[in-house]
Amino acid sequence: MTASAPITQDVLTIPRKLPEGPINLIGLTREAMRDALIVAGTPEKQAKMRVGQIWQWIYHWGVRDFDAMTNLGKPYRALLAERFVIEVPDVVRRDVSADGTRKYLVRIAGGHEVEVVYIPEVDRGTLCISSQVGCTLTCSFCHTGTQKLVRNLTAGEIVGQVMMARDDLGEWPESGEGMGLRPRLISNIVLMGMGEPLYNFENVRDAMKIAMDGEGIALSRRRITLSTSGVVPEIARAADEIGCMLAISFHATTDGVRDRLVPINKRWNIATLLDALRTYPKASNSERITFEYVMLKGVNDSDEDARRLVKLIAGIPAKINLIPFNEWPGAPYERSDWARIERFADIVYKAGYASPIRTPRGEDIMAACGQLKSATERARKSRADIAAEAGLDG
Repeated sequence: MTASAPITQDVLTIPRKLPEGPINLIGLTREAMRDALIVAGTPEKQAKMRVGQIWQWIYHWGVRDFDAMTNLGKPYRALLAERFVIEVPDVVRRDVSADGTRKYLVRIAGGHEVEVVYIPEVDRGTLCISSQVGCTLTCSFCHTGTQKLVRNLTAGEIVGQVMMARDDLGEWPESGEGMGLRPRLISNIVLMGMGEPLYNFENVRDAMKIAMDGEGIALSRRRITLSTSGVVPEIARAADEIGCMLAISFHATTDGVRDRLVPINKRWNIATLLDALRTYPKASNSERITFEYVMLKGVNDSDEDARRLVKLIAGIPAKINLIPFNEWPGAPYERSDWARIERFADIVYKAGYASPIRTPRGEDIMAACGQLKSATERARKSRADIAAEAGLDG
């Protein structure tokens, strides 16, 4: 396989158009929306203008009702309502932590569910979104890795998570409110939820292009971080076609340990991954690559690991995010002691790398990826069992 060949998985992505239903405009690129409007009867000479009008209504104002698009004529609004819908994922469950973290379980087409987490901080608000239902990578420390991969999310289901969270936070501007006046509650997006983004490349790319479009959600590419476990052939493509910041789910300093923690390492080992990162088109001091490193007691947290880590990444503009393990029921690992984490961070810092320790957030609402979905499924199973035992299952 050549370095430029796209990496795909044999998983289904539900098409944007249902067999006999209207087209969801959420997730269509500008070009795709233009084509769809023309097919629906929009004169070709008007199509670009109509895309611009509808785009602002949907992605700047957060409007879901065609009748509210007042700069469009009534007959045209009726045409749109007949041929199109504007739909985002439904919220099944919403939990708010004592620290302000919000976790959502949202339902997408086919009745599948994925997780979204909003983390408010003093200087930013970060939204962690999902790219697949479940995951195929089976990273042994990650709860999502215990869940079977079902399918890729569409571009609409990916950017729809952002829109759903903006709904809940009341972030859309009010009618007549000037652009840029309302504070940004969602200032950053991280593709660190369920799934491997680079195994769903085209849909992730289209969704992030929509999020970055200046006439809509308008997030800077430097406010979006894509986290990958190391799908090496797609890394340079991500720089060229998406252009956002890059994070690597690294977590180990030897192939033996990383093979166990992040099994994709068996296909693209540490040396191969680091070679790709050293030639990453956007790697610079102003756009450092983030190495995510979950701290696992007695597994990857020794002084030797810290020293080996800084030697491995030499020559790569980087920062290392140290992540205390967010324990989940039945997890095969424990969180490193705080003193051990601080010692590890100190070694990395003295070697010249930023080494912030991520503050655990939302533990009271199971904010670690995959926990809420599994807990909800367990609860549903319990209710079903109870009903069956009571003879109420039909």
